[in-house]
This record gives sequence, C-alpha cells and structure tokens, in this order.
Amino acid sequence: MRDLPELADLPYAAHLSVHEGDLCARETYDTVLFEGLDVTEPNAPSAKFIECAFSQVSMAGGRLQRANLRDVWMRDVRLTGTNFAESNWLDVTVALSALAGTEVFGAELRRVVFSGCKLDSVNFRGTSLTEVTFDSCVLRDVDFADAALTQCAFAGSQLSRTDFCRARMDGTDLRGAELGMIVDSQSLRGAIISTAQLVVLAPVLAESMGLVVRDD
Repeated sequence: MRDLPELADLPYAAHLSVHEGDLCARETYDTVLFEGLDVTEPNAPSAKFIECAFSQVSMAGGRLQRANLRDVWMRDVRLTGTNFAESNWLDVTVALSALAGTEVFGAELRRVVFSGCKLDSVNFRGTSLTEVTFDSCVLRDVDFADAALTQCAFAGSQLSRTDFCRARMDGTDLRGAELGMIVDSQSLRGAIISTAQLVVLAPVLAESMGLVVRDD
C-alpha cells in the first residue's frame, strides 16, 4: 500500500476549522475539519468541499448528489448508502475507509486515490474516472457498467463480481490485481493486463465473445 499523507501533512492543515452543526444543501465548506462524526441522513445536495479533511466520520444514507469535492482528504470514513450521484471529485484521497451501497453513478472523478479501502456494492455506473487509483482495495459487487476509465490503476486490489460491462478503458492498468470480473466482448479493450492474468481471464473472455471451447 502506498504512503499517503497524514492529516498533519496536508498543506492546508494549519488552516482547518472544526465543523459544528449539520451539513447543508448548496453550502461551501472551505478548509473545514470533519472529525469523529456519526451522521444519519445528511441532506447536502450541491454542497462544495474545498481543502477539507474527514477523519473517523460515518455517514448513513443521505443526499449529497452533485456535491463538489476538491483537494479533500478522508481517512477512516464509512459511507453507507450515501448518494453522491453526479458529484465531482478532484484531487481526493480516501484511505482505510469503507463504502457500502454508495451511489456514485454519473459522477466525474479525476486524480482520486482509494487506498486500503473496502468498496461493497458501490455504483460507479456511467461515471467518468480519470487517473483514479484503487490501491490495495477490496471491490465486491462494484458496478462500473457504462463507465469510462482513463489511466486508472488497480494495483494490489481484489475484484470480486466487479461489473465492467460496456465500460470504456483507455490505458487502465489491471496488472497486480486479482480479477473476478463480469465483462462483455468490449469491456477490456484499452486495458493493460499481465500474461498470467490473460490465462486466468481466458474462460471469461471466451464466454463474453460467445466462443465454445472443446477439446474432443
């Protein structure tokens, strides 16, 4: 797992102010520290988070669709069933966190790092992911159908029943990942895999292409 900055290492750490109160729709949170919070059903669509940090925060449910996250750091965060649909993430780090049933469909993620995270039934359907890294993560039943993945990487990650049907890839590096995937005949075009992974994927690729393999 890659070395990631601690809270004190952030260039804006000295300017952070501790958040108090609820999250609000269309609010701008600039250099705010969210720490030790347990939030149920937050209602903050179109909120903006600029140079913010989240530490030991738990969100259950809630609406943060079309939220804008820029230069955001998260560690030990749990997001359960939270709606981030059509949100925008730029230069975001998510470390040692858990996302379950989180809705991130139709979103745009650029230069985002997930490190040591568990993603369970996360919906990235139709999302644009550019230079997004999943480092030593577990992805179970994650949905990338119809997503566009450009220069992404999955090093050291375990993919289980991860759906890439109709996904578009451009230079996305799957080497070093454990590949348990749902694909169609076009899914992996533009991906980078190792020879060993090709052997493992051969039956899945053959099935997706309608090939019948017989040795008799």
